[in-house]
Amino acid sequence: MANENQNHPNLSARIPPHNIEAEQSVLGCVMIDRDAPVHILGELAADDFYLASHREIFTAMLNLMLADKPVDIVMLVQELETMGGTERAGGLSYLTSLSNLVPSASNYRHYTEIVKKTSLLRRLIAASQRIADKAFSGDPDDAALAFAEGEIYSLSEKLDRSGLSPLSKSAAEAIAKIELMYSDPTAGKGIPTGFKRLNDILNGLQRGDLVLIAARPGQGKTSIGMNIVAHAALASERKTAAGKPDPYRCAVFSLEMPAVQLAKRMLCAAARVDMTHANSGRLDKDEWKKLFDAKKRLDRAQIYIDDSSLTTPVEILSKCRRLKREKGLDLVMIDYLQLMTSGRRIESRQQEVSDITRMLKIAAKELNVPILLLSQMSREVEKRSNKLPQMSDLRESGAIEQDADIIIFIYREHDPHDVSVPEETRDKTELIIAKHRNGETGRVELRWLGKYVSFADVDKSAAVRTPPPENVSGFRIDVDDGADADIQSVPPPADSDGFKTVSGMDGKEILESPSGEEILTPPSDNDGDIF
Repeated sequence: MANENQNHPNLSARIPPHNIEAEQSVLGCVMIDRDAPVHILGELAADDFYLASHREIFTAMLNLMLADKPVDIVMLVQELETMGGTERAGGLSYLTSLSNLVPSASNYRHYTEIVKKTSLLRRLIAASQRIADKAFSGDPDDAALAFAEGEIYSLSEKLDRSGLSPLSKSAAEAIAKIELMYSDPTAGKGIPTGFKRLNDILNGLQRGDLVLIAARPGQGKTSIGMNIVAHAALASERKTAAGKPDPYRCAVFSLEMPAVQLAKRMLCAAARVDMTHANSGRLDKDEWKKLFDAKKRLDRAQIYIDDSSLTTPVEILSKCRRLKREKGLDLVMIDYLQLMTSGRRIESRQQEVSDITRMLKIAAKELNVPILLLSQMSREVEKRSNKLPQMSDLRESGAIEQDADIIIFIYREHDPHDVSVPEETRDKTELIIAKHRNGETGRVELRWLGKYVSFADVDKSAAVRTPPPENVSGFRIDVDDGADADIQSVPPPADSDGFKTVSGMDGKEILESPSGEEILTPPSDNDGDIF
């Protein structure tokens, strides 16, 4: 096959693929059949034709159809004269020959497919040439691969035209889904967020949705995003065909924080260890055990972090495609929108943000995963007496609220750092679901656990994990006198693979790893951050 392609005359002469006869037949069918224009002119564009004269004729035909005028030889000549394109179209004799070229329009669909195919091949050649030019330039900005994928993706996006289908077909599919959820209530649930009331309203994060979480700086956007990612990656709700836990695979794009800082946050949240103690290295024996227990659990989680700065939507899509192909992908988080660039020259930042959100919505649909997009809000919310956020407070572009399927605001009545307010009061947080394209809106009460850089449900029924078997290290649920169900890790039992305390040569207690090969000494006050 390769040798046959190399001997093709178009390849040696570098002639773009085309079929003049098919183009002439398509235009002739439009002129001799009353029904053909509706089908042909709706499926093709002027650029699909190879000859300039055919593009001119097609444009005139399209103008007539849009004006609800008959597309025949008389009206076509008149329209071309109005456009000043009669000579460019080949003259009256050529137009007449087109109408006499085909005796019947019965095969117009076949001719149309040939024109579409050759047009696609020419577009592919043009995109390949741009990719080659990028490679020949030496790729000074190290973006050749992302550029190539973006060119091909843009081409496939333009060609993705779905036709009209009868309502009965869609209604049958909808009934089938409802029946499935009736027989199995878990069938229609999306990716769990870890917050009971939020799951109830959203039914989990649904595939293909662009979910926006917005707040002013310092209100916990990154924390709640990482809480959702960690819960999904550690969740046991989903099972394989063999009945084993199949946690969700998550990708995190952090444009603000380095990966090691996110990892430290996740460790402290999962282990319920005070972040201040981890930052200073002042950890007691129990905290060390909790940290290493949390690390073992997170090591098994499939969370992939990219902390590159100035990431573009095309680069995110490219990396997610690769990850989905190699490892699988269920959830994407981007922190945060205002630090992103489109990668293209656009006149204003507002237009650039519009382009970014549109591309991310398309990416969510193509990857078939929910994309969790964090965003900042403008200062306008702080100028109002009622500081409840509104969608108009989203920074830089009104297109954000149009493209997002779900918009969630983080609202705190009190400053979390205001010590004049009781801690229980200032830690109260609300998630305001301001937009939900496929369901209800509402509010979800949460509690901010500052020392664990984490959020938790307020009601006692919100514990999201079950106690592990007796011989496996895991979680226990401690319910205090308040209304919170607190999830904490517990040291493994004596016969498990946990750490144990032994006496060192100098009489001080140290921690010994399960294998006995690695000895970990709790750091002194002068030791730095282990992460």
